[in-house]
Amino acid sequence: MSTKPEAKDAHQRNGTGPPPSPCSSDGPGPLATGPSEFLGPDGAGVEVVVIESRANAKGVREEDALLENGSQSNDSDDVSTDRGPAPPSPLKETSFSIGLQVLFPFLLAGFGTVAAGMVLDIVQHWEVFQKVTEVFILVPALLGLKGNLEMTLASRLSTAANIGHMDTPKELWRMITGNMALIQVQATVVGFLASIAAVVFGWIPDGHFSIPHAFLLCASSVATAFIASLVLGMIMIGVIIGSRKIGINPDNVATPIAASLGDLITLALLSGISWGLYLELSHWRYIYPLVCAFFVALLPVWVVLARRSPATREVLYSGWEPVIIAMAISSVGGLILDKTVSDPNFAGMAVFTPVINGVGGNLVAVQASRISTFLHMNGMPGENSEQAPRRCPSPCTTFFSPDVNSRSARVLFLLVVPGHLVFLYTISCMQGGHTTLTLIFIIFYMTAALLQVLILLYFADWMVHWMWGRGLDPDNFSIPYLTALGDLLGTGLLALSFHVLWLIGDRDTDVGD
Repeated sequence: MSTKPEAKDAHQRNGTGPPPSPCSSDGPGPLATGPSEFLGPDGAGVEVVVIESRANAKGVREEDALLENGSQSNDSDDVSTDRGPAPPSPLKETSFSIGLQVLFPFLLAGFGTVAAGMVLDIVQHWEVFQKVTEVFILVPALLGLKGNLEMTLASRLSTAANIGHMDTPKELWRMITGNMALIQVQATVVGFLASIAAVVFGWIPDGHFSIPHAFLLCASSVATAFIASLVLGMIMIGVIIGSRKIGINPDNVATPIAASLGDLITLALLSGISWGLYLELSHWRYIYPLVCAFFVALLPVWVVLARRSPATREVLYSGWEPVIIAMAISSVGGLILDKTVSDPNFAGMAVFTPVINGVGGNLVAVQASRISTFLHMNGMPGENSEQAPRRCPSPCTTFFSPDVNSRSARVLFLLVVPGHLVFLYTISCMQGGHTTLTLIFIIFYMTAALLQVLILLYFADWMVHWMWGRGLDPDNFSIPYLTALGDLLGTGLLALSFHVLWLIGDRDTDVGD
């Protein structure tokens, strides 16, 4: 974790800067001495020996390395006057502090998914969802945009804030404009591709294709993705800036809050826009291509703005693979939802799907963002040999080792059962899902939820380290894959649970009521 002395050492040798801190890690080894010459009263050079020591030589543990390097990264070598004051170093995180910081945003995000599930339970009976059933395929793909775009944005900005790249107004403005323009480009393109996937997945089973319906799906998807990403991106920026000001680690709160309103806003926009456009189906069909053309025409503006920021220029060119693949994975989950939501034996799928998918995606996004921040504190992707990728990490290493990332994995996993119990009780009180919460139903549901989060946290530990070792920034590449996998696992495991309940004849659950 040591770095070569550059400008700061030059200042010290010339007598123009202060001596290095005793805790600095800029030295070449655990204990290094370096002579510096200062001019005495008679003009003669006086040699002063400066002792530097590395923090790790004092036995700092792995979790302290994250915090130690975070404070060291703020001691910038740049002594220019445009640098703002260094942000305060985060406190050492215990299991209790991690759980306390994550709990409120986690519950807030969970209630957001509950609200989204209640909305989907209502709108599934609308005429547009009955006549154009491919809209159901769009639901996981567009709800997954919070994992493809907003959570990735939150992870990037959280890392930038923690390592001191958003300390001055100039840096802050550059990060905001570049990232907002980037997610608008990605939202427009992914929304368009999601509509194509919905048309294809809807056509394959039935062999039926309708051009007006295809334009309706395209216009609804692009407009929903654009507006939702704009609103949620602005919320994310405010959350991260506010978190740093009050001394909370943005990694713990940004991604869950991104999801708290993400599902609800996205689903409400999709339902309202698709319904409004469907009403014009027989009168103003040309409005569909006009809507698509309008948002496509804005793409060059967002591309120019995103290219101006070095932080987003690379993602603009190389960050498409995970976003597009994640959208395709989520669309497969949408196909499962499309085929089960209309089956009386799977009544209740509509209200529970956003909840189980949202909770799993929120928890794994927090873990991936935390691991990525830890790695960034120790260097750049692909440079630090100490953080070599693990080809096949042991589950015991992922969940039971003493390091801070394993500790956070345990905390996040333990939040699954109490969190889902609260959300299930809320759904039951609101009489959603046409399903009575019996003991056997809760057991099957909790089994699916625990298995989903267990797999996701394990994959996060492997994927983030694997990408880091290959020079890929996990903030940009890991979260889309993980949240999309969460959508697929959540929908698939939930459908399997409902199917098993139907096979064993659990009539007390009133499935199919």
